Amino acid sequence: MSADDARDPVAATRPNVLFVICDQLRADHLGFAGNSVVQTPNIDALAGRGTVFDRAYVNNPVCMPNRSTIMTGRMPSAHGVVFNDRSLPINATTFVGRLRDEGWRTALIGKSHLQHGESKDAVLPLGIPGAWSPFEDGWDTLEHPERYLDGEPPEITDFYGFDTAEFTVGHGLFYAGHNFRWAVERGADPDVLRNGLKPRVPSAGRSPLWWQIQAMPIPGEASTTSFVTERTIDFIERSHASGEPWMAWCSFPDPHHPMAAPEPWFSRHHPDEIDLPATFDDPGDDWPVYLTNLRGLGVDNDGARPWVFPFAPSAEVLRAATAATYGMIEAIDHGVGKILATLDRLDATDDTIVIFTSDHGDMGGDHGLLLKGSMHYEGCIRTPLVIVDPAGTAQRTSSLAASIDLPSTLLDLCGVEAHYGMQGTSLRPVLDDPTATVRDAILIEEDFPLNQYIDTFPLRMRTVVTNTHRYTRDSDGFETLYDLDADPSELVNLAVQQRQPTARAAAVDALVDELTRADDLTRLDPVSATARTA
Repeated sequence: MSADDARDPVAATRPNVLFVICDQLRADHLGFAGNSVVQTPNIDALAGRGTVFDRAYVNNPVCMPNRSTIMTGRMPSAHGVVFNDRSLPINATTFVGRLRDEGWRTALIGKSHLQHGESKDAVLPLGIPGAWSPFEDGWDTLEHPERYLDGEPPEITDFYGFDTAEFTVGHGLFYAGHNFRWAVERGADPDVLRNGLKPRVPSAGRSPLWWQIQAMPIPGEASTTSFVTERTIDFIERSHASGEPWMAWCSFPDPHHPMAAPEPWFSRHHPDEIDLPATFDDPGDDWPVYLTNLRGLGVDNDGARPWVFPFAPSAEVLRAATAATYGMIEAIDHGVGKILATLDRLDATDDTIVIFTSDHGDMGGDHGLLLKGSMHYEGCIRTPLVIVDPAGTAQRTSSLAASIDLPSTLLDLCGVEAHYGMQGTSLRPVLDDPTATVRDAILIEEDFPLNQYIDTFPLRMRTVVTNTHRYTRDSDGFETLYDLDADPSELVNLAVQQRQPTARAAAVDALVDELTRADDLTRLDPVSATARTA
């Protein structure tokens, strides 16, 4: 396909789309991002022929809200999935559905989390009457683990614009999606897979330091990373044979905790290779109380907490967890290499747009904390982002980009009209010129509806990231402001003690502007009678 055809929305040959998304992958846990320990040659090579966005941010640092934002091009407060306790409405218009309507074959392989299947236990009773659902009973149970643990797994079709979906449900050694039966057929013990997330059930390979660190006792070919890799390749090969353009959502559930991988990946790095983050011993001056409390939590090896909380790891635990995480990332890189080699073998590389990103990051030991949850530091809110446009060139940009911009960008590159209610901005101008900018601020939302039951975290947090600052205000009224140019490690909170009132006023203005811009006007508009075609 010529460069002109790639830019021409009416070209006879329409580009394929390979969307590779990882879970909880930090922006700096990749070779092309400057990490000299983790080895990611295939992803680095991908970055070497695309646009690398060094300042890409989420719109919510939690799985379901941000994944739903990428799907719909709408903020969590607009599409409704503000936490992991509610599913994206089944009638939501997605960029995938728009591609399907225009003739693309579409498939989801791997982690979906558009429905609350693996996090359904977070759905707690309100105690008072709530809204009624207009959908049939069971519409939001397609990712529930019990559907996949006994008998043949269900065939999932017409799923948020995807013609087909093959799920991985769960993390670490807990398998409860289409990957469960697949892994058993490749030698994994089904009882081991069913009990993988039960800390009190003995499981081979677990670290005595923390039960979430584990050399998984299953064959490497039975891993979820292998499942996503093989099933993505199968979809690409079948779609290529059909002669139709395709869109593959290739969704690796790693390196989300548990930090667990089969050999040889688990032992790729020794903990002694891992340096502690520069901010590991941050004393936490001028922090909100809840964050100070999290710094007081140690390892929970008994499963006493409601879920795997963020906590303050010891240096030994952090090094072991990071070493295992790097092995998980290198396994993903190996899978990505196989997928890209398939494109080369099919002579489809020059016909395929590729996006590589993550749904959010992880504290990774920054400021002495691990995991995620109401912590809007760079480690959690900044993600890797590479966009490979066959008609583009290799380049890096420091222009701001947000998760919400990705669907608008893809539809633009594919020559497909955006759907009503999209709130993002196409990044195509930045792909054409890395010095261009399409936004001067990014809004990040986070809500914790369980606050009425568990007051560990604030009910709400709102953050704005600008070209120079990050400002956060929570529902308890606490503010944080960091100058990302002068203080990239986010150590000095400028919002307290009137340290920089002018900078704070500018940040508050920016947050108000972004909140106003994000207000959804589509809620009272009529529903399209032709929103979807079979």
